[in-house]
Order: sequence, then C-alpha cells, then structure tokens
Amino acid sequence: MSLVIGTTVEVFKNRLLMGKAAGRKAEECILKCLEMKKDVRVIFAAAPSQNEMLSYLAASAAIDWKRITAFHMDEYIGLPRDMPQGFGNFLRERLFEKVPLKKVHYIDGSADPEAECERYGKLVTQRPVDVLLCGIGENGHIAFNDPPVADFADPLPVKVVTLERACRNQQVHDGCFASLDRVPKRAFTLTIPVLLSADYAVCTVPGVAKAQAVRHALRGPVSEKCPASILRLHRHCAFFLDAESGKAIF
Repeated sequence: MSLVIGTTVEVFKNRLLMGKAAGRKAEECILKCLEMKKDVRVIFAAAPSQNEMLSYLAASAAIDWKRITAFHMDEYIGLPRDMPQGFGNFLRERLFEKVPLKKVHYIDGSADPEAECERYGKLVTQRPVDVLLCGIGENGHIAFNDPPVADFADPLPVKVVTLERACRNQQVHDGCFASLDRVPKRAFTLTIPVLLSADYAVCTVPGVAKAQAVRHALRGPVSEKCPASILRLHRHCAFFLDAESGKAIF
C-alpha cells in the first residue's frame, strides 16, 4: 500500500516475517548508499520492536560493515552505564558487537546534558545521514520525541526531554523495566529534523499495543500530536507492520 509518493506500507502475518522483510529493506537501502558513497551513516532505534530486523542485519554478509558509521537515536539520562536497558548497550548486544562497523557513536547518558547534546549533535550533523531505522511508540513518538515536546522544525539536533508517562509505561509493557518508578524520567533524543534528514527510512512496528499509534501515524493528520505522522512526508520511507499493528489501518 502506498500513502504518498515515496511512502509504502507492508503488513505481514506475523512478527518474524515482518522483521525479516524490514531487515531486507534496511539491507537494500544501505547497499544503495554504499554504491554511491565511500562511507554510510546509519541511525538505529533501540527497542524490542526492532529485534527481528536487527537479527537479519547481524547475519547480513552483503553489507560491507567496515564502511558503516552507526548512531543511536536516544538514551536515558542517569541510568548506570552497565544497565542492559541502556539503548547503546541494547544495540551493542544485538548488532554493534556482531559486525565490524567502521565506527559507533554512543550517547553518554551519564555526561553533562548540555555538553553531551552539543557533542553528539556535532557528530550526527557532521555529514548527511543516509539511513534511518526506526519504530513508533505507543504514544506516536519517534525516538523520544513525545507529543508534548515534538517539533517538526526543531532548531536543535539533540535535546534533553522529559518523558511522557505513556512513553515510560511502554518501557514497562515492553519488559524493559519491572515497574514505572524504575523508568528514568529524562533522556537525550535526536530531534525530528535530524531523523527526517536521512535519505532512506525503514519503520518497523509490531504488536497490538502499537495499533492505534500506527493508525494515527498513517491515517490521521500530519501533526506533532502524533510525531510519527511526519514520516508520511519522507521521500523514501517504508513501513513494516505485523497483523496486530496493521489491522487498524484498514
């Protein structure tokens, strides 16, 4: 299904098929960029929704990983560095340690927030972003751009945000934290203009908990009330859904 020029949506019977198809698309986008550039810059989301797609990429022999520079799109503030819930740690375990990447740029959640925003912002905007691999939150966020703080014209590349309660609850629903009081309240996030600057975007969204967010993103107004709706205006964005997340759009 195509919603606008450049935006496609595919729905699969189950999560595994969805993840494999999203991984193939991500691989295809990276390979297209490698044909054009010596080095390719990819932004990754860190969430259980991305597991199957990341597994596919970790097994990819087609990608010359030594030409790939990786970023992650958000990170909690104040979480101890060795905690598995840290987004850098999540991606390190599932992909970054499994392939010979040229470089990984990690957000330091323990650093001074203002200085870290400046440091990481300079790194991610140093050259154009080539590929964005993302998901959608239960509240429609992309990265940690929740509806109260999302700005389609954000002047900053990286900012500190206070997480909406619905966003923090999702971390519990996903099994990342045992209870809401353990979920950090503040985080770093790449902003929407930086995410949308990528030449290609692959958005992978499984599960019934995301069904209404998917509907708002794909069928509702393009608005900061559902930040992910802006992906419909991206020049090359492919959505991958499973039967549970996709049922609400028909």
